[in-house]
Amino acid sequence: MAKSATKDMTVGSPMKLILEFAIPTLLGLLFQQLYSMVDTIIVGKWLGVNSLAAVGSTGSLNFMVVGFCIGVCSGFAIPVAQKFGAGDYRALRRFVANGVWIAAIFSVIMTTLVSYFCMDILKVMKTPDNIIQEAYLYIVVIFLGIPVTYLYNLLSGVIRSLGDSKTPVYFLVLSSVLNIGLDLLSIGVLHMGVTGPALATVISQAVSGILCLLYIKKHYEILHIQKDEWAWDWHYVKILCGMGIPMGLQYSITAIGSVVLQTAVNSLGSMAVASVTAAGKVSMFFCCPFDALGGTMATYAGQNVGAKKLGRISQGLRSASILGAIYGIAACLVLSFFGKTIALLFMDANEVEILNSAQLFLRINTAFYIPLALVNIVRFAIQGMGFSTFAILSGVCEMIARAVVAFAFVPMFGFVAVCTANPLAWIMADLFLIPAYFYCLRKLRGWFEKPKRI
Repeated sequence: MAKSATKDMTVGSPMKLILEFAIPTLLGLLFQQLYSMVDTIIVGKWLGVNSLAAVGSTGSLNFMVVGFCIGVCSGFAIPVAQKFGAGDYRALRRFVANGVWIAAIFSVIMTTLVSYFCMDILKVMKTPDNIIQEAYLYIVVIFLGIPVTYLYNLLSGVIRSLGDSKTPVYFLVLSSVLNIGLDLLSIGVLHMGVTGPALATVISQAVSGILCLLYIKKHYEILHIQKDEWAWDWHYVKILCGMGIPMGLQYSITAIGSVVLQTAVNSLGSMAVASVTAAGKVSMFFCCPFDALGGTMATYAGQNVGAKKLGRISQGLRSASILGAIYGIAACLVLSFFGKTIALLFMDANEVEILNSAQLFLRINTAFYIPLALVNIVRFAIQGMGFSTFAILSGVCEMIARAVVAFAFVPMFGFVAVCTANPLAWIMADLFLIPAYFYCLRKLRGWFEKPKRI
C-alpha cells in the first residue's frame, strides 16, 4: 500500500485537512449530479415535459430506497475509519469483509421487494395517469441496479475512510462520461425512451464499482483480506449493523417525508411536478458542497475518535461550519438571481409557468442554505463519532416537517407551501442535532477519560 493513498486526519490543521479531503469529494459529487442532470436535460429536451415529470416524480422514491443503500454503506465505513485511526488493521479488514457479506444479503432482498412492489407504490403516491407508466419504466430499472449501488458505495466508502477522497472521483469522472454517451445513444439512436437513461445510470455505476474493486486489489495491501478474515463474525456484524442500519434508515425516513410531499405535489398536476423536478435538480447540484463537507466530517470524526482526540472534532466542526456558511451565502445569491436561467437547461423557454415556479422554489430554499449546511456537517460528525442512532431521530424531525406541510399546508396554499417544506425540515433537524452533538461529545469524554483519584 502506498502511503500517499491514505490520509491521517488525526494530525495537522483541521481547516486544511477538511479542505483537502472535501474538494475531491465535492468533485465526485458534482460528477454524480452532472450525469443525473444530463439524464434530466436529455429527457426534458428530447422526450418532453411529461417525460421530465415522470422521471422527476420518482425522485423521492428513488431517494428513499437508494438512499438506504448509500446510508448503510456510509455507516459500514465508520468503524473502518475508526480502526484505521487506531492502527488496528486486522480488525479493519474484518469489518470490511463482514460489510461485504451484509451488503450482498441486503442487495438481494431489497432488489426483489422494491422491484415487485414498484408500480403499487407509484399508485399510492398518486402519480398522475399521464406519466405513471414512464415513471415505472424509469424507476424499476434503477431498482434492479441496487446491487451495483451497494458495490460502488461500499467500496468507495472504504477507500474514503482511509483518507483517500481522490481515487473515487477519478472513477466517477470516467463513469460520468460513459453515462452521458449512453444517454445519447439510448435516446437519440436506440429510441429507448426513459428506460435508456435509467439503464445508463446503472451501467455507469457498475463500471465505477468494478474500478474501485480493481484499484483496491492493486494499491491497498492493508485491505488484502486473508481467508480467516472472511469468516462471518456476529460481533463485527452487530457493530456494522448498529452503524449502517440507522444511517440507512435516516436516509429512508427523511425520504418518507419527501415521498409524502411528492404525493402532495403530484396532486397539483404534472406542471407542478415538472417545476419541482427542474428546481430540485438545480438545487441538488448546488448542494453538493454541503454533502462533501458532511462526508468529510464523517471520516474526520471517525479517525479522531479512533485516536481519542476529541478536541480536534470540535475544531473540525467549526472549520466546516465556516466553510458551509460562506458557500451557502454565495449559492443563495447566485440561484436567487439566475435560478430561472439555469432551469432553462431542462426545458424550453416557452414553459413560462414551470420556469416561474422553479424560480420561486429556488429562492425560498436557498435562503435557508446555512441551516442545510449545519444539518449535513453536524449529522455526519455525530455519525463519525459512532452515534448513528441519532441520525434516525434527525430524519424523523425532517419527515414530520415535510409531512405537516404536505397534509396541512399544500391543500390550502398550493405550490408556495411546497417551497417551504425543505427549509422547515432543515430547521427542525438542526434544533435536534446541535444539542445532540454536545451530548455525544460528553458521552465520549466520559468513556475516554479515566476517573480522577481522590
